[in-house]
Amino acid sequence: MLVRCLYASRAAADSDPAMLDDILVQSRRNNPKLGITGLLCVSKDVFIQLLEGGRDEVCELYNSIIRDGRHQHVRLLAYEEISQRQFGNWTMGQVNLSKVNPSLLLKYFKRAELDPFDASGAATLALLHELVASASIIGRGE
Repeated sequence: MLVRCLYASRAAADSDPAMLDDILVQSRRNNPKLGITGLLCVSKDVFIQLLEGGRDEVCELYNSIIRDGRHQHVRLLAYEEISQRQFGNWTMGQVNLSKVNPSLLLKYFKRAELDPFDASGAATLALLHELVASASIIGRGE
């Protein structure tokens, strides 16, 4: 059974490029072995991550993220059973939202800034779909 898990978190410390690189390297190394695909969006200290894969694998990975000292205030935005992946071509894509047109963020959030903690999971998922459609996400299958 396939599931999709969407969550948001804040960096436990000031996010720096080395920490983000470490998370991406770890994801791109481990997720294919587990059959997990997804996306990671970062804006300042906010992370949004979407995971797709088998229920057990996604749940175990989400639980390990909750325990990961690099994350705090981890919040589940959406979790659902799916019939097919929507982000199956992504080992772990990434997007830096500081380079995205602010009007796109305003379309889904109260202000032109990323705030998944005060938005619906559906709005956050719609933002991810639009980012994929506009080719704003890099790192398809590195």
